[in-house]
Amino acid sequence: MVKPTFFDPSAHIVGLDDDLTASKMPERPDPPVPFSGVTFGVAKMSENSPHGGEMHPDGDEILYLISGRVKVIFLDDDEQDADVGPGDGLVVPKGMWHRVDIIEPSQIVYLTPGPNNQFRPVRSDT
Repeated sequence: MVKPTFFDPSAHIVGLDDDLTASKMPERPDPPVPFSGVTFGVAKMSENSPHGGEMHPDGDEILYLISGRVKVIFLDDDEQDADVGPGDGLVVPKGMWHRVDIIEPSQIVYLTPGPNNQFRPVRSDT
């Protein structure tokens, strides 16, 4: 029989595979371990991501801000950047390049599709 499993969001993320079976995986800075399905995690962020943007070709990404303030910057697109505060949710469409800039230290819940996530290096001229 399968039993409930506790996880510490500061140490683990949870992957949901195609049949929605959950697997506990170690939390790590970007880029995450590729996972075929969707990853659920809670990130504490006090500085910008260590990449110059990310894109998820496998599906939409869902972000929900618990605390702090961030600005989601949409790259290669005319979409207006999004200021996100506590209690705000945001769906980043499949295939849209974006990055999360930290305005105030934040805690953010994410649901990210995979496994084909792409990341750009940080530009040295910014």
